Amino acid sequence: MSLRNIAIIAHVDHGKTTLIDVLLKQSGAFRENERVEERVMDSDDIERERGITILAKITSILWKGTRINIVDTPGHADFGGEVERILSMVDGVVILVDAAEGPMPQTKFVLSKALAKGLRPIVAINKIDKADERHLEVLDEVFDLFVALDASSEQLDFPVLYGSAKQGWMALDPAGPRESFEPLLDKIIEHVPAPEVEEGGFRMLVTTIERNPFLGRILTGRIAAGTVKANDPVHTLNREGKEVEKGRISKVLAFRGLERSPIEMGEAGDIVAIAGLETSTVADTICAPAIAEPIAARPIDPPTLSVTFRINDGPLAGREGDKVQSRVIRERLLREAEGNVAIRVTPGADGDSFDVAGRGELQLAVLIENMRREGFELTIGRPRVLFKEEDGQRLEPVEEVIIDVDDEFTGTVVQKLTERRGELTDMRPSGIGRTRITLVVPTRALIGYQPELLSDTRGTAIFNRLFHSFVPYKGDLPGRRTGVLISNATGQAVAYALWNLEERGPMMIDPGVDIYEGMIIGEHSRENDLEVNPLRGKQLTNIRTTSKDEAVRLTPPKKLTLEQSLGYIAEDEYVEVTPKSIRLRKIWLDPHERKRQSRAAKSA
Repeated sequence: MSLRNIAIIAHVDHGKTTLIDVLLKQSGAFRENERVEERVMDSDDIERERGITILAKITSILWKGTRINIVDTPGHADFGGEVERILSMVDGVVILVDAAEGPMPQTKFVLSKALAKGLRPIVAINKIDKADERHLEVLDEVFDLFVALDASSEQLDFPVLYGSAKQGWMALDPAGPRESFEPLLDKIIEHVPAPEVEEGGFRMLVTTIERNPFLGRILTGRIAAGTVKANDPVHTLNREGKEVEKGRISKVLAFRGLERSPIEMGEAGDIVAIAGLETSTVADTICAPAIAEPIAARPIDPPTLSVTFRINDGPLAGREGDKVQSRVIRERLLREAEGNVAIRVTPGADGDSFDVAGRGELQLAVLIENMRREGFELTIGRPRVLFKEEDGQRLEPVEEVIIDVDDEFTGTVVQKLTERRGELTDMRPSGIGRTRITLVVPTRALIGYQPELLSDTRGTAIFNRLFHSFVPYKGDLPGRRTGVLISNATGQAVAYALWNLEERGPMMIDPGVDIYEGMIIGEHSRENDLEVNPLRGKQLTNIRTTSKDEAVRLTPPKKLTLEQSLGYIAEDEYVEVTPKSIRLRKIWLDPHERKRQSRAAKSA
């Protein structure tokens, strides 16, 4: 059977997963009476809750006698490592662009990787049914992007389709016919080359890894040469060509619709999953015993951000989670790093902490969220930017930031980001009453900036960022402008005490929650930290007057999400994460120890 391997790549929310939903339905992958979820490829709980794709996933459809293996990729820049791995398995890409927004930062990132691999993309302009669609200008912007990324003349001669994934149609003309995805599937078969097959014995580069409770480790990749069957002897080589392990294949699985089905034999060019090996990992080459040369694996862009994961050593430790030991945390982090090439784990300063480096706050927040759902209790330090030393000079990562904002807020946004050492590179209209601002900003200046942006623009701004380059260190940045309110007692918060403290600043906790000495319970309205007593109740007497019986009406507390908490905390603070709670605390809970450490930091 003829084969095609393609990836669907796009910026976040441009419609990749919806497109694959409809492709599966129209190609007959489901039974007529089968109940199918919306965004069926986003199978993970967090993906469904957040409405984003986090892990790349593979499916396949049969169209006019050709099997098309389709890879759904993440659209968020923090998960770019998934996209970089996947592109080694495919021979073509469909690049999806929103007809109103046009090419965005992640579009540029994934397109640059695809063009560097020599792939010839098919451009699909999606959401053409939107009222503010502008397909002609978007097509010009896509062409300009191809030119800016040094596309070859063959790559510049890209086919274009227009349509709406939600309505279930694509056509060579914006006017239609608005019937089905047949023109897109026909164009894939016509434009994407069949996979190249090498001579010799079985060879396969591992691209993704997952664990299965019945089959053990499942390694997925594209077979570069030869064939593979269950019970075949193989050995694994790492990037340097050293042998990692020897073993036998226990099962060969192929992607058929949404299912992974066992097959008799995997053939060169097909994307398959293999079970039976115990230590092989991503970027290793599984091959026949006679082969001694590994397949070259492309290097992945390095991480730019690091966070400290520690055991929870607070007074409330062990109440809500059952995985609290550093040994268990270490095993879980190493397992994550094994399957996720964009994450790096190193031992921390003490035996109970680990430094985890990744691409961004969202990627690390998703890892923390997964761990808390598995029953882990952790304390997390403030994210730190990873610097580079080159020719005796200190270099820091900067990011290209694109913000779509209402015209009335452009001055505030530009002012805030230039204060954070950002450089304005472009500013242009992006629709009626909206402006698109492009800046290059240090990564460390963006930690915790998004909540501030939404507050400044009344929630109307659309914020996108992408790693740009390393530049010489830009100097100190302004820190958090306000101090915090710190509890000086342990117990349960009292509504009357919180009501009296509201004039000091907004609270972050509800009455009745367990608190402890050194825990952050609110934001101070001034720059300094303030120790307060949230346990002091109302003094009760037998005298009744109208002035004494004041009603306690509390303002709703300022509850921070996990990502907001990571961006909010200062250097001397931790986020305490448990399966049921997210708390903020000082590193040193004892006030005398805090003062001692503060004096030591100033004298240093």
